[in-house]
Amino acid sequence: MQVDKITRILSVLNVIKTVEPLKKIPGYKFHYLSGNYDGFCAVSVTGNYRIIFRFEEENAYDVYYLDYH
Repeated sequence: MQVDKITRILSVLNVIKTVEPLKKIPGYKFHYLSGNYDGFCAVSVTGNYRIIFRFEEENAYDVYYLDYH
C-alpha cells in the first residue's frame, strides 16, 4: 500500500544525515533529478509516483509526493 511505503520513506528522510543510505535501500530507486527539478533527489513509491526532495545541511527540504511523468 502506498501509505505504508510513504510513511517509511518519510521516516527515513527524517533521520538520515546524507543521501547515501537511500542508495542502498532496495525498491527506493534513488536518483538525482535534472531539468525543472535540478537540485532535487527522488525515491520511487510505486509506478510513476515519487517522493522528491532537496537535501541540504543534513536535512530533507521541499518534500513532495507527485506523479513523476
